[in-house]
Amino acid sequence: MNLRWTLHWLNQGVIRTPYHLVPSGKNHNVTQIYHWSTAVTSNSPLISVTLPNSTWPNHLHIFAASIVPCDLQPRFPISIRRGIFTTQWEIIDGVKAWAVEVTLANPLPSLVAADPEYWIRTPHFVGIVNGKFKTARLGWVYRVIPSDEIRVKVWVTPVGKIGEAGFSGTMKIVVGDQDGNLIGFGGQNEFEVTGAMSPSPSSRDTPEWWDDAKFGIFIHWGIYSVPAWAPGSGGWYAAWYNWWLHKWREPWNGYWKHHLDTYGADVLYDDFINDFTAAEFNASAWVNLFADAGAKYFVLVTKHHDGFALFDTKNSTHRSSYHLGPKRDFIRELFDAAKAETPGLKRGTYLTMPEWFNPDAGRGGYGFGDFPGELAINSYNESIIEPYTGGLEGKDYLRDIQLEHMKMLAYNYETEIIWCDIGGPNLTKEFAEDWYPFAESQGRQVVMNNRCGDLPQFDTPEYSKFSSIQTVKWETSEGIDPHTYGYNRVTRDDEYKSAERLLHTLIDIVSKNGNYLLNLGPTGTGLIVKPMVDRVLEVGKWLKHSGDCIYGTRYFFLGAEYRSLRFTQTARTFCIISLDKPINGSFNIDRLVPVTDGDTITLLGGCHAGQNLTWRYEGQLLTIDVPEEAVDKIDHAWAFQVTYGFGSEEMLEHAGATH
Repeated sequence: MNLRWTLHWLNQGVIRTPYHLVPSGKNHNVTQIYHWSTAVTSNSPLISVTLPNSTWPNHLHIFAASIVPCDLQPRFPISIRRGIFTTQWEIIDGVKAWAVEVTLANPLPSLVAADPEYWIRTPHFVGIVNGKFKTARLGWVYRVIPSDEIRVKVWVTPVGKIGEAGFSGTMKIVVGDQDGNLIGFGGQNEFEVTGAMSPSPSSRDTPEWWDDAKFGIFIHWGIYSVPAWAPGSGGWYAAWYNWWLHKWREPWNGYWKHHLDTYGADVLYDDFINDFTAAEFNASAWVNLFADAGAKYFVLVTKHHDGFALFDTKNSTHRSSYHLGPKRDFIRELFDAAKAETPGLKRGTYLTMPEWFNPDAGRGGYGFGDFPGELAINSYNESIIEPYTGGLEGKDYLRDIQLEHMKMLAYNYETEIIWCDIGGPNLTKEFAEDWYPFAESQGRQVVMNNRCGDLPQFDTPEYSKFSSIQTVKWETSEGIDPHTYGYNRVTRDDEYKSAERLLHTLIDIVSKNGNYLLNLGPTGTGLIVKPMVDRVLEVGKWLKHSGDCIYGTRYFFLGAEYRSLRFTQTARTFCIISLDKPINGSFNIDRLVPVTDGDTITLLGGCHAGQNLTWRYEGQLLTIDVPEEAVDKIDHAWAFQVTYGFGSEEMLEHAGATH
């Protein structure tokens, strides 16, 4: 059995080792070495670098620090930092093409950045030269200011057959202007490649659709939605009702006391199965709400840690909504509705790796910590062992339940996102070896988070977010409820996060290279309560007019934020999003942004189609004139989109044909 034992790590390092050395010997916790880069302004001298506090128990060690100096006299204000083959692919002219991510930089110091003479401000193409593969689609770069760097994708197709090990060798990156003239790099444009285009890569990138999507809806719904209770704060989740009910059999335990006072000592958690009626569940209404909220994908909790599944689990277990309670396959209903009514909405499934009280896990030796794999002892009478309703005898937990459920979601329901939770013992590597080729055979690119064990494609902070740009992909998940994912009847209507708070969170996360997975917790009857609906529809209203500064954007290397401003960009546009309302008919930015003569600026949602705003520089202060009536049309956040001025489309096509 290809067993792996893994707990998910947040932001996995580029180098991972199974242990590290300590004075007493070996510490067998996984040790990570991270790589992080940032821009350092040259407008003021670097005085010192403060290292982390070395007295903390889990302190960070600085293994190495490298400073890339600016080039005061470059032959051309562009340099190639790196070229990396990705696992992203698409079909171009009937042939599978892979994306090579090329990082370009303007090596001049930010000290001269105020002068557009030192900018790249006309279109330049990027291509790949190698005898083993050819450029199928050029990458294009339109704007790079001093000290900035930008990532460009070049799509290549193999010449001849690529073996299982992929291509290893050297590739040359070429850059040229819109007239087809190549730029010389003095040999500093060749990069080693290992295992490129392999059909079985050792790691995988997130698909381009996931990178572009930015916003998804999470749905926690199950037996726990019937009691629907958690203390109002302190990190207690309503979906963990069953665990906390059994964890401490004491009156000070809020779950224990609430259950006793509300339902009595004789009511078991599994008794709620019959009350999980889903009488108000409407798959069509759900998927249309997700789409109207501006989400590009959704992830439904198909099975939480209580082991109760929302799909047809066949004979792996009968602990599911298909065999018990409402006797319905909710995954099938929801996915069918999405395919028929919102085909652009990507469909994802959450699946817990362990189950709290599944005795098959304990018998197989897979129990651990808060997931012991043993039947629950009654919270009010320790002589009673509670049943695991619907469980079937004689199952190997990993192979017959965990792996089998992953396969069902992948093949029977064709999920596009496997969103695991907790980690622990797993057979994910075995699963992934078949799933990715299966999806590709259907023309689909799929993705898996970092909690499945192997092949993590994105990190998953929950109820938290990174405060700076992360070059690795990440996704924050949290509830619209301020404290919990599943529905909590304790939460008052006015306590749910406001639409403005949700939008500001989304904008901030996107500016730092993340996605935002916002959870809705329906009731046990399947109703998404009005305060949740109202807030996400308000988010969708804003995204409908200002989504061009969110969807398909990338981060700005020189900084994601400045005071109440957030920055995003595409190849041809730059966005300045203000979280504060502009006042007095003008909007001032006293920070370097890539705006120069010939560019146009519009306020998304505030201007009529084709209407541009007047703007000017006063010294280094960018001032945009914005009528108050345009500002007043918008709530919550104001997205100013800069469109770069450059040569015509015909010129670009000519340059590509010349190359």
